[in-house]
Amino acid sequence: MSTDAPMGSQPARPRRRLLVLLPLIAFGLLAALFYGRLFSGDPSRLPSALIGREAPVFDLPALEGLSRDGAPVPGLTSTELKGGVTVLNVFASWCGPCRDEHPFLVQLAKQQGFRLVGLNYKDDAENARRFLGRFGNPFAAVGVDANGRAAIDWGVYGVPETFVIGKDGRIAYKYVGPIDELGLKARLMPEIVKAMAAGS
Repeated sequence: MSTDAPMGSQPARPRRRLLVLLPLIAFGLLAALFYGRLFSGDPSRLPSALIGREAPVFDLPALEGLSRDGAPVPGLTSTELKGGVTVLNVFASWCGPCRDEHPFLVQLAKQQGFRLVGLNYKDDAENARRFLGRFGNPFAAVGVDANGRAAIDWGVYGVPETFVIGKDGRIAYKYVGPIDELGLKARLMPEIVKAMAAGS
């Protein structure tokens, strides 16, 4: 008497295993693709829908008690962004990468031909003053965005982010993440120089 299994029953097991493994393989491939897109390349070059558009309208109060060279530092409004090149940095005292980039902002503030301003994002006023007091205040103006509404209008993904606004009040460039030496020299400064040269 033959003990052979009926024809077609043997290949069924590998086929079932394959059907079970297919979703896991597909998920693994998608996860690898997502991870690669997220962590490869240069995050400072993320596109922004606002490039070439006028800066959002805003009117932010000053950081109370903040001074620079003995004078109170004013708040920030969108009307001040026309007529000259402005570099707007979104920062917060609770943001670790903001501390890392701060020496480069201090260095940037020594350059001529543009205005460096800050947008203080969802921060405690005392902590923000202490942060700028400890590390130096490179900003000609600081607007307090206590509820984060202005940052949403600017399309901010997270702090820090830096924008170059042209003389016409339009956003010319967006730098995502902390500025470092290479980013300052190779990416941000060329964009600032380009904005200063435009319309001259």
